[in-house]
This record gives sequence, C-alpha cells and structure tokens, in this order.
Amino acid sequence: MPGVTYMSQRDLYGIRRVLCTLIVLVSALVSHAGASAMLLLEEPYGKLGFFSPTGHVAVYLSGVCADSPLVLRGCAQGETGIVLSRYDGINGYDWAAIPLIPYLYAVERPEDIPLFADAKMVTFLRDRYRRQHLRAIAPDKADGGIPVGNWYEIVGSSYDRASYGFEIETSPEQDAALIRAYNSSPNRSHYRGVSRNCADFVKDVINFYYPKSLHRSLVADVGITTPKQLARTLVRYSGHHPELQLSRLVIPQIPGSLPRSTAVHGVVESFFTSKKYIVPSALVSPIFAGCVFAVYVGTGAGRFDPAHNALVFAAGGEPELPVGLEDRRAYQEELKGLLANTDAEGSSGHIRKQWARLQARAQTEFDAQGRPVLQMRVGERLVNVGVSADNILSSSSASSELVRELLEARLEAELSRKAAPTISEKELVRDWQLLQEARNVEGKELADGFTPRPLKIPASARPDRASGNLP
Repeated sequence: MPGVTYMSQRDLYGIRRVLCTLIVLVSALVSHAGASAMLLLEEPYGKLGFFSPTGHVAVYLSGVCADSPLVLRGCAQGETGIVLSRYDGINGYDWAAIPLIPYLYAVERPEDIPLFADAKMVTFLRDRYRRQHLRAIAPDKADGGIPVGNWYEIVGSSYDRASYGFEIETSPEQDAALIRAYNSSPNRSHYRGVSRNCADFVKDVINFYYPKSLHRSLVADVGITTPKQLARTLVRYSGHHPELQLSRLVIPQIPGSLPRSTAVHGVVESFFTSKKYIVPSALVSPIFAGCVFAVYVGTGAGRFDPAHNALVFAAGGEPELPVGLEDRRAYQEELKGLLANTDAEGSSGHIRKQWARLQARAQTEFDAQGRPVLQMRVGERLVNVGVSADNILSSSSASSELVRELLEARLEAELSRKAAPTISEKELVRDWQLLQEARNVEGKELADGFTPRPLKIPASARPDRASGNLP
C-alpha cells in the first residue's frame, strides 16, 4: 500500500533483541540493588565428572561476610559477600565461607585474575591464599608442605569449571537470622554422598530464606538431591514469585591448558545420555532402558538450559551481555587471518599449545604490587611476564613477543568455545585492544622493520553499537 513501510524480518529481529537486552539489563540492575542469594550451579570436571556428571553447587550471599572461614558476620560498605559451600574432607568442618573473588579465582582483587592459567599456576595461587587465610581449615603438613584434602575445591573454582548463577533477592533481616543460626550451630561434618551432600546443604540455606522453595526429585534423581534439580526448582519457584527478581549469570572457566569442564546432569539424565551406562543396560534389559527413557522425557530433565538468558559475570563490575554468534565468528576470522600472517603454523589450537608449553617451564611469582607474573627464561635472561589484564603491558622486562603470544592464546581459547555465553562483549574488546597494543609495541622493536597488520574490531562490536554496553 502507498505510504506504508513494512519492516523486514531482520529489522524485527533487531528490535526484539534490543528489547530483550533492555529487559535483562533492567532485571539485573534491580536484583543487584540490595542483598541477594545466588545458587551457583558448577559443572563437573576431571575423572569424577566422567563417572558422576552431577557437578557441584554452592550459594553466594551478597549481604553476608565472614571474619574467618568459620565465622559469619554482616558485610560492611564495599564488601562483596561470601560463598558458602560444603565439601567432604575439609579438616572435619561441614561448611566454609570464602569471599567471592578468592572462591572463583584464588586471588583477592579482580585485577589480579590471570588471563591464561595452567595447573602449576593454579596450585601456586591456591596455596598462597591458603597460607594467608585458610590455615584454620587447611593447616600445613608436618613438613610445611601443602596439605591433602578437598580444601582446594573452595579456592579458585573457575579454573576447573564454568558455573551458572541463579540470583534472588533477600533482606538484611533474613541475612542476620542466617548469621545467628549458622554461627551458633556446630560446624562438624557428617557428609554423606546420598543424603547429606553439597546440594542438601544449599537446599537448606535457600530454604532458610524461603521455606519449601527447593526440593529433591524422587523420580528424576531417584531421591538424591542434585545441583541441577535445585537450579530447576529455584527457577520454577521464582516464576511463581516474581518479586524475587530472579536473574541468571554464567561464570566462564578461565582460559588455559587445564581440561574444560562438561555439562551438568541429573541422575537419570546422566544415566540416559551416557553410552557407557545406557547401551549395556539396553542390551541386558530393554524394559529397564525404556523406563529410564520414559523418566528422562517425562520429567523434562534434559530441557533445562542453565545458560538460558544468562548474562556474563564480570569480576568487580556489573554483569555484561554475552558475545553473539555473529560477533564471535567475525572475531574468529579476524584472529585466524592474524595468526596466519604472524605464524606460518598458526593453525587452530597451535598458539594455545605453544603458550602452554612455555608456561609449563615458567614459575609463578608476584610483582611489587602483588599481581601475578610468570618468570620465564629467554636466552640468558630471566624475564617477568604479567599475566593479568592489569599488568600484562606494564612488565618492563617482558619480551613483547611473549606478551603477544599470551594474548593470542587467550583470545583463541575464548573464541573457540562452542557453548555460549562464555565471554562478554566488553571483555572481548578489552582483550582485543590489549593485543593491538602488544603488537604495536612489538612492531616498533622489530629490527627488520616489519609492521603488524592493523587489527580491526568487527563493526558489530564497536562502541557505537546500539546496545550501548561497550565502553
């Protein structure tokens, strides 16, 4: 019709995306306005994750802090709360309270979080934090060495696995009541994997705030309380109580040479989706396998996606929008061309493996400001390479080539992950700009006059983007 303009499907998609973004951001800002409780659903990893992929669960309380891992108190202005969790084998204690940033990264300040980590660095950071703050629950061995036990699980969780947060509002009165109750109760472990596990602990904490909000599933998990079931029931409960202002976060696993964590499942779901269990069962008893399938489909366990509508956690700041699929692909192509131009062997995964080999021969130390650095030998020289975004470009003795390789390894790891969201737009632009600066410095130092090809931030991720979420 004359005078009428029709919107294309792409225009409609763009409008919907902007509206959804505004809704999610407003919801997140409202939920962060006061105290809150966040259920942390943590992915399984390592050998235990292969045999029992139910993962772990803890609870973050933004209005509760601690004088020690065993004594709770209210938070002072500027403090960020603690993570309460239960693990077996922590010097006989039932629970421990760890500040949020150390719990996730084994450092005390967001600016000290490493950009790329290996097992040796993680062990070093965890033990340093233990010696400074956790000797009450993880004392030194008789020879002064690192103790055995599961204490390491409550420091630096994000090196081992990705986590998903489900946050609801609480009140100062509720926080004060919980502090009194837990400080006055005996903190002695009676851990049992089936009836008194980490999920039972978190269920009790959330139910302290909102009675009967969380419960186990007799069908989907054969009566065992599991982390994924708690997340599902909290989402369902908040749907009936919108005043709780539920918001979702993903806390990505730190890039590095450590194995990546895997998807979290419930009991029946893990049995059904695992060939090592379901195939032999189907051969022995098709009726039993059919019952497992019926439970899996009927309970909808496999349809729950913890990353749905999740923002990306930003240490020291507000949650950020995740990088979209198109943006990720644009960055991947740009990085692929950059690596091919810089390194004839710049194939997928090569830079990460090359950097991992270099890092394995280095020692983790701290600079004068207490920020982590890698001491690496380059020829006859011993150089320090900053490994956090705060000091990677300020390490005066570092080789610019090493700095470039570290940043390329991080970016390659961030962009190669298939599951989304894994990184925010703001963080990706930061890393890209750090790489640009490192390459510019290296270009000025090269004797043959080589000037690196200018890096471009893909148009869809530039600061003038409609979302306005970039600096």
